[in-house]
Amino acid sequence: MHRQSDSDLTSLAASSPPRSPRRPVYYVMSPSNLDNEKLSIFGLSPAGSPVHQHYHQHPTHHRYASSPIHHSRESSTTRFSASLRNGYWRKVPQEIHGGDQEDVEKEEEEEERWGFRFYAVMFVVGFFLLFSLFSIILWGASKAYEPKISIKSLVFERYNIQAGMDFTGVPTKMISINSTVKMRFKNPATFFGVHVSSTPLQLFYYDLVIASGHMKEFYASRKNERLVTTVVLGKEVPVYGGGATLTSHNNGEPPAVVPFKLTFVVRARANVLGRLVRSKFYRAVRCSVSLHESRLGRPVDLRRACEYD
Repeated sequence: MHRQSDSDLTSLAASSPPRSPRRPVYYVMSPSNLDNEKLSIFGLSPAGSPVHQHYHQHPTHHRYASSPIHHSRESSTTRFSASLRNGYWRKVPQEIHGGDQEDVEKEEEEEERWGFRFYAVMFVVGFFLLFSLFSIILWGASKAYEPKISIKSLVFERYNIQAGMDFTGVPTKMISINSTVKMRFKNPATFFGVHVSSTPLQLFYYDLVIASGHMKEFYASRKNERLVTTVVLGKEVPVYGGGATLTSHNNGEPPAVVPFKLTFVVRARANVLGRLVRSKFYRAVRCSVSLHESRLGRPVDLRRACEYD
């Protein structure tokens, strides 16, 4: 009863519409699983996956799952869940805006660095300007406290004229003098002391140096005043033709009166602000004095006989 001929089968096969081939199933897995991702490219699923087992147990559901609508929903859901697990949606804005953010941060760091350098340079420049201004003020104020110098007296203690020869053997008169110069030095400054020195004190007979002496260096503190004594000596100094008029009562001649000039320069150095701010003072002294052989050992008053420059 149920047998059919070959013709019937042929006609039945010809009349029935051909079945459409099954579409392959695509699964999008997590990018962290590289093997599964390779398998999904070829439309295969792992043998041990729940999808594979579910396909064998429920073929009807498999056909439904293989439909385009279900495939699209499942693939989109899988991709979205995988992207959430791997942080894809969080990384995309960082990758897109990361370069701009880094540039902004670099610009801010550069601005902060240049701002710090600018303020540092301005601080240093301002400090030096203020210090220079303060130093100039101190230096100008120190000039108002110039040391005071006054020559009080000169004492001729010895005077001698004798015949002799110079170091080349030329015969000439020789003069010997022993004298002492007294000078008063005063430092009126209220906020600094001074170091005092001088050039050699020299006695001139016209243009010929007869005697000389060196004042000892000393330090004068604030508002300090002292009396400085310097010995000026000359021993057997040849006077050549200039000493033709020189006489001495030791040789049976009348007591001599010899004009001299005393010259020297007093130097004072004040460390107003250590070695950073210094002030220097120079005072040239020129005195005219006459030696009276009859008054040896008596001080000669020079308070009105000296000039100060």
